[in-house]
Amino acid sequence: MREPFDPETLRWNEAGLIPAIAQDEGGAVLMMAWMNRESLAETLATGQVTYWSRSRGKLWRKGETSGHVQRLVELRIDCDRDCLLLIVSQTGPACHTGRRSCFFTALREGSEIEIAG
Repeated sequence: MREPFDPETLRWNEAGLIPAIAQDEGGAVLMMAWMNRESLAETLATGQVTYWSRSRGKLWRKGETSGHVQRLVELRIDCDRDCLLLIVSQTGPACHTGRRSCFFTALREGSEIEIAG
Protein backbone atom coordinates (compact mmCIF):
# COMPACT_ATOMS: atom_id res chain seq x y z
CA MET A 1 0.00 0.00 0.00
CA ARG A 2 1.42 3.38 -0.97
CA GLU A 3 -0.07 6.54 0.44
CA PRO A 4 1.43 10.02 0.65
CA PHE A 5 2.90 10.62 4.08
CA ASP A 6 1.04 13.13 6.23
CA PRO A 7 2.80 13.89 9.55
CA GLU A 8 -0.52 15.03 10.99
CA THR A 9 -1.62 11.39 11.02
CA LEU A 10 1.02 10.72 13.69
CA ARG A 11 -0.05 10.77 17.33
CA TRP A 12 2.00 13.64 18.74
CA ASN A 13 1.96 14.06 22.53
CA GLU A 14 0.58 17.15 24.28
CA ALA A 15 3.96 18.90 23.82
CA GLY A 16 3.90 18.19 20.07
CA LEU A 17 6.57 15.49 20.34
CA ILE A 18 6.89 11.86 19.31
CA PRO A 19 9.48 9.34 20.54
CA ALA A 20 12.03 8.26 17.95
CA ILE A 21 14.19 5.17 18.34
CA ALA A 22 17.41 5.05 16.32
CA GLN A 23 18.54 1.61 15.19
CA ASP A 24 21.57 0.84 13.04
CA GLU A 25 21.35 -1.12 9.82
CA GLY A 26 22.44 -4.28 11.66
CA GLY A 27 19.47 -4.05 14.03
CA ALA A 28 21.22 -2.70 17.15
CA VAL A 29 19.19 -0.13 19.07
CA LEU A 30 21.36 2.96 19.46
CA MET A 31 19.29 5.57 21.25
CA MET A 32 15.90 7.13 21.88
CA ALA A 33 15.15 10.81 21.48
CA TRP A 34 12.23 13.08 20.67
CA MET A 35 11.14 14.64 17.41
CA ASN A 36 8.73 17.46 16.70
CA ARG A 37 7.16 18.32 13.36
CA GLU A 38 10.06 20.61 12.40
CA SER A 39 12.79 18.07 13.24
CA LEU A 40 10.95 15.34 11.36
CA ALA A 41 10.52 17.59 8.32
CA GLU A 42 14.22 18.52 8.38
CA THR A 43 15.24 14.87 8.73
CA LEU A 44 13.11 13.88 5.75
CA ALA A 45 14.30 16.83 3.65
CA THR A 46 18.04 16.47 4.33
CA GLY A 47 18.58 12.84 5.30
CA GLN A 48 20.54 13.97 8.36
CA VAL A 49 18.69 12.93 11.49
CA THR A 50 17.54 15.90 13.52
CA TYR A 51 15.83 15.65 16.90
CA TRP A 52 14.15 18.09 19.27
CA SER A 53 16.22 18.75 22.39
CA ARG A 54 13.83 19.16 25.30
CA SER A 55 16.60 20.41 27.62
CA ARG A 56 17.83 23.06 25.16
CA GLY A 57 14.45 23.84 23.64
CA LYS A 58 15.77 23.72 20.08
CA LEU A 59 16.55 21.47 17.16
CA TRP A 60 19.41 19.05 17.71
CA ARG A 61 21.16 17.91 14.57
CA LYS A 62 22.75 14.64 15.62
CA GLY A 63 26.52 14.95 15.28
CA GLU A 64 26.47 18.69 14.71
CA THR A 65 29.28 19.27 17.22
CA SER A 66 30.69 15.75 17.69
CA GLY A 67 30.76 14.67 14.06
CA HIS A 68 28.87 11.49 15.04
CA VAL A 69 26.10 12.01 12.52
CA GLN A 70 23.15 9.80 11.74
CA ARG A 71 22.02 9.47 8.15
CA LEU A 72 18.47 8.29 7.66
CA VAL A 73 18.22 5.01 5.78
CA GLU A 74 14.52 4.36 6.43
CA LEU A 75 11.76 5.75 8.61
CA ARG A 76 9.20 3.36 10.09
CA ILE A 77 6.01 4.19 11.96
CA ASP A 78 4.60 1.87 14.61
CA CYS A 79 1.08 0.43 14.41
CA ASP A 80 -0.36 3.02 16.83
CA ARG A 81 1.39 5.84 14.95
CA ASP A 82 2.80 7.16 18.25
CA CYS A 83 6.45 6.11 17.90
CA LEU A 84 9.03 6.30 15.11
CA LEU A 85 11.82 3.88 14.29
CA LEU A 86 14.72 5.45 12.43
CA ILE A 87 16.99 3.01 10.63
CA VAL A 88 20.25 4.96 10.45
CA SER A 89 23.78 4.83 9.22
CA GLN A 90 25.69 5.93 12.33
CA THR A 91 29.11 7.60 12.18
CA GLY A 92 30.97 6.99 15.44
CA PRO A 93 29.21 6.44 18.76
CA ALA A 94 25.53 7.34 19.16
CA CYS A 95 25.71 7.94 22.92
CA HIS A 96 27.13 11.10 24.50
CA THR A 97 29.14 8.78 26.80
CA GLY A 98 31.19 7.64 23.82
CA ARG A 99 29.52 4.24 23.58
CA ARG A 100 27.98 2.91 20.40
CA SER A 101 24.57 2.60 22.09
CA CYS A 102 22.88 4.44 24.96
CA PHE A 103 21.54 1.10 26.20
CA PHE A 104 24.59 -0.22 28.04
CA THR A 105 23.00 -0.84 31.44
CA ALA A 106 21.22 -4.17 31.96
CA LEU A 107 19.15 -5.35 34.89
CA ARG A 108 20.23 -8.87 35.80
CA GLU A 109 19.17 -10.75 38.89
CA GLY A 110 17.95 -7.54 40.49
CA SER A 111 21.18 -5.59 39.91
CA GLU A 112 22.27 -3.09 37.33
CA ILE A 113 25.38 -3.98 35.38
CA GLU A 114 27.19 -2.28 32.53
CA ILE A 115 27.41 -4.29 29.34
CA ALA A 116 29.03 -3.56 26.01
CA GLY A 117 27.11 -0.84 24.28
